[in-house]
Amino acid sequence: MRQAQKQKTRQALLDGALGLLEEQSLSSLGLREVTRVVGIAPTAFYRHFRDMGELGVALVEEALGSLHVMVRAILAEQDGAEERIDRTVAVVEQHVRRYPLHIRFVARERHGGVRAVRQAIAGELDRFAEEVAAALKTQPVSEGWCDDDVRMLAELYVDRLVMTAAALLDAEADGVEGAAGQVVRVARRQLRLISIGRRHWREEK
Repeated sequence: MRQAQKQKTRQALLDGALGLLEEQSLSSLGLREVTRVVGIAPTAFYRHFRDMGELGVALVEEALGSLHVMVRAILAEQDGAEERIDRTVAVVEQHVRRYPLHIRFVARERHGGVRAVRQAIAGELDRFAEEVAAALKTQPVSEGWCDDDVRMLAELYVDRLVMTAAALLDAEADGVEGAAGQVVRVARRQLRLISIGRRHWREEK
């Protein structure tokens, strides 16, 4: 019972901080602001996190953890490249719509002022690239590729997906009719361009 209550309070701190971070950066957010929103004493914060940086790292894990699994599963499928691209972009679009505050937090803090969070985001994206590379390596079109080239390709895909997520957020915020659809169309074309280049890639000697 006590453990369940502790977990509930921890999640409330994460949710409260995330709401406050919609309009400000983590480096400017005070611990007392978060505990005031949640309705607990500031000292109780330390039962769950060492500091605001550790809370930010937990938010990064919430934001990106499930996306890894979904995209990796799509890439592991044996369907054609275009089908995989369409499903991958659809998953990213769905993730942004479902977790806009998380994605906005990651987009802002990727180059923000809290080192632990910057490192956590970089680490998650690095792990994402490793997982994508592992999935790409199993595909027949990667036969004969060296590991460095597969990793480079994976980083291209991951970078494009991150940029697409940020562009979708901006499109939703702008409220311009059809803007999100245009972002999706451009993302598909960009990923297809990478896919075409992949089929014709030859390592320079």
